[in-house]
Amino acid sequence: MENSTITTGVRQNRSTKIRFQYEDDDLELDQDETIEEAATGSSNLEEDSAMCEPDDSILGSDKTSADYYFDSYSHFGIHEEMLKDVVRTKTYQNVIYKNSFLFKDKVVLDVGAGTGILSLFCAKAGAKHVYAVECSQMADMAQEIVKVNGFSSVITVLKGKIEEIELPVGQVDIIISEWMGYFLLYENMLNTVLYARDKWLVSNGLVLPDKASLYLTAIEDAEYKEDKIEFWNNVYGFDMSCIRKQSMMEPLVDTVDQNQIVTNSQLLKTMNISKMTAGDASFTAPFKLVAERDDYIHALVAYFDVSFTNCHKLTGFSTGPKSRATHWKQTVLYLEEVLTICQGENIVGSMTVAQNRKNPRDVDITLKYSLSGRRCLVSRTQSYKM
Repeated sequence: MENSTITTGVRQNRSTKIRFQYEDDDLELDQDETIEEAATGSSNLEEDSAMCEPDDSILGSDKTSADYYFDSYSHFGIHEEMLKDVVRTKTYQNVIYKNSFLFKDKVVLDVGAGTGILSLFCAKAGAKHVYAVECSQMADMAQEIVKVNGFSSVITVLKGKIEEIELPVGQVDIIISEWMGYFLLYENMLNTVLYARDKWLVSNGLVLPDKASLYLTAIEDAEYKEDKIEFWNNVYGFDMSCIRKQSMMEPLVDTVDQNQIVTNSQLLKTMNISKMTAGDASFTAPFKLVAERDDYIHALVAYFDVSFTNCHKLTGFSTGPKSRATHWKQTVLYLEEVLTICQGENIVGSMTVAQNRKNPRDVDITLKYSLSGRRCLVSRTQSYKM
């Protein structure tokens, strides 16, 4: 999921370890590597849109990112970036084409269809019918794309909110969606998928993907923190540190060099999309990050993995810093203090994640952490908002 209200960074000379390989234009996990190994070993939206264009009545009023979200998916550039994210798009294509037995003669609901690419994959794989629901103006283009490609008899494009539309059928066999946002949960598209699941999915029906896991690690990032955060302390000779305080609270979406990683990766939360409730997306999870070398820590970094466990062969991808880059990048949470950590020492704490009460498409993050080391003693709580 993409949204222009999130701060993103561009770092140069970033190297990444490729955990996926191409064979005959396929994207797969390395031969001897499972999705679990890719994730726990210190692992690797979209064309989704659940909301409609803004009502004219909100123009000129105070807006939240939810207001801008309404029509942000009408812009072609967002869809271009997502479609060109090869890890993302090829994984979905492989899941559908290599598991056509799951889709053959089945009724599919594509939640947040965007350009309709997932619907086209499903139709080509033999789905009986696909209902592609898209709320933005892109629905009109999706309709044209479906027609031009000869799938009008198989794919029905419905323009509107999932929560408000009526499907021509009472139930569907499969729900497919590319709902993941920055930090996995930003923009809260997941709740829309869960709503569709509870309303239309047949008993024992499939939700694709069906698993998502959020991870945390720690990095040294002195140079970039100086550029993005400390910059505000002296701006052409003027004190703008009031902005620094705000910039510290805003997570940075950026690509992290794997060489910056100082600790192990910690699994925070795994979500079973087939069974979870909407409330499960708000949680508090403990963590323990163990330093793998003597270094300084300037930020904690969150990333996620998704997997399709109902496939013939376990399939998925990771957005971690040790995997092939995706448009989701990683989410960097800068710490107020620089932590001086020695090999084997632990940063312990907890992360609380919740929907923002004013705007449920935003995410509130509370980070509690402490380090009791030979050269550093810190205990602190910081709050962030995406």
